[in-house]
Amino acid sequence: MKIQQGLTEVADMRVADRQNYHAATSLLGSLSVPLVAKVEEYVRCRELLGGSPLLSAIEEHVRRTNGLRMGASVADVVKEFMAAKEEDGVSKRYLAQLRSDLNRFTEFFRCPILHVKSEQIDEWLRSLKVAPRTRNGTLTSVRTLFSFAKSRSYLPKNEITEADALNKSEVGDTDTVIFEPAVMRKLLNAAPPQLIPFLAIGAFAGLRSAEIARLEWSAINFERGIIEIRAGQAKTASRRIVPVSENLRAWIAPLARIGPVIHTPELYRDVSALAAKLGIEWPRNVLRHSYISDRLPIVKSADAVALEAGNSPAIIFKRYRATWPRERPMRRAISGQVRSFGRFGIFQSKNVTCRTAS
Repeated sequence: MKIQQGLTEVADMRVADRQNYHAATSLLGSLSVPLVAKVEEYVRCRELLGGSPLLSAIEEHVRRTNGLRMGASVADVVKEFMAAKEEDGVSKRYLAQLRSDLNRFTEFFRCPILHVKSEQIDEWLRSLKVAPRTRNGTLTSVRTLFSFAKSRSYLPKNEITEADALNKSEVGDTDTVIFEPAVMRKLLNAAPPQLIPFLAIGAFAGLRSAEIARLEWSAINFERGIIEIRAGQAKTASRRIVPVSENLRAWIAPLARIGPVIHTPELYRDVSALAAKLGIEWPRNVLRHSYISDRLPIVKSADAVALEAGNSPAIIFKRYRATWPRERPMRRAISGQVRSFGRFGIFQSKNVTCRTAS
């Protein structure tokens, strides 16, 4: 009856077909998978490969994933990454920035980190609707995360990460905004004591805000007239020396110079509140821009200023050449002849009364 209904498994096969059937079922052996299921899987794989040899594709997959810790989600890797950064003792500001960027990244990518592709990262970054410079900063956070994932074997070690494969956005030239002496004088004279170091060191030494926040008073050597920025404190991870100007010396000399330079935990909020109270707009990096703009015509060397500022000579020349004042006047202080430090001159501090540049 089965033969008449065409339901026999092998009786109606040709000899060669029967041998192939038995060989295939024997190869499946202990897999306990129906032959037809494996044939369907094989056909689907060949369709997806578009003619490429299946064995070659599998060998490549094994090579890429050998030693990988498979299945780690973006959320799990971010949690492990942030814990590692806290153990490393990075600054609170940097931690806050990473947490802000990567929390948004985690919300968007609810999948294994191995599955995230560069075009998806690009789509997410563009969906944020932020300026190119901000987008680049966020991409840097994601790249740092992916490098960590690579080091922990969540991503292939011998390949560029999907985040690194994505190019940063082009950032157009922006005007370099600086404070005039009258504005700087207004800020300093109105500032509470805890903000004086930030304002003075930013305007008269050109340190980055994050560098000031990590600075210890022991790094400011009055006797040698220098500030030493250690590699771990600098944005560029390179040690550099910055001169202590007469303006800076006058403003910070009366202060109790022990421990960290910045004690207030709400530094940026307090500075913003002071500027708002005085009706002063606070452009990005304005203190640093003001210092470099005044320092360049005094030193007359983009290379020298770049070393002090921790920047490239090309950037110094490009951004700050147009801000050079035409005249660099000398001013006489009450206590004797003192050269002004750029347009800011020698301001009046708590214990020192001097004239200022016009």
